[in-house]
Amino acid sequence: MKKVLVLAVMLVSTIVTAQKMNVEKGDFAFLNGQTAINIEFDYSKLKLLKENKTEEQYIADRAKELNDKNSGVGDVWKKKWQGAKKAIWEPKFLELVNIVLAKKDKNLSFQEDLNSAKYTLIVEATWIFPGWDAMVMKQPAKVSTTLKFVETANRSNVVLEISTENAPGDQYGNNFSNESRIGEGFAKTGKSLAGYIIKNTK
Repeated sequence: MKKVLVLAVMLVSTIVTAQKMNVEKGDFAFLNGQTAINIEFDYSKLKLLKENKTEEQYIADRAKELNDKNSGVGDVWKKKWQGAKKAIWEPKFLELVNIVLAKKDKNLSFQEDLNSAKYTLIVEATWIFPGWDAMVMKQPAKVSTTLKFVETANRSNVVLEISTENAPGDQYGNNFSNESRIGEGFAKTGKSLAGYIIKNTK
């Protein structure tokens, strides 16, 4: 029994990945004095899996795979996938970025539909690996994004661009929902961004 537990721990420890964040352009100086940032999410450049499938192709393939096993299941999954962005992924990102900033007494928040804000953060989802969970063994989701801070009135003016790679999405215990695991990857990205902001602003 002990050997089985040790093996399980080893398997889990080898699949946990760390998120990489790099500043590609600009700096954080523009945030000084700002109290609210508009935020938008963009999935137009999203690729999935090691094959770098387009989202359209991924949805078609996955829905067919599930329907072939159990008629109608793929159609239900398609609705879950399409609803996950607004119901899980985006709220998770917003929740974590704002919670971490508030805990450090940063007078800064990210809000949707805040077109009066001077700056807008565009969260571009660039790559997602949904992961999997087979009870004893599991693979966390991975979420890669490009975080672009732009002038709200002049979107071509990018004041800060950060690339993020492989934000791990997982939860304690078992999580059999791909959409939920991906949501945890978005949460991790929001948390990491908040940490970056705290570290690089007064």
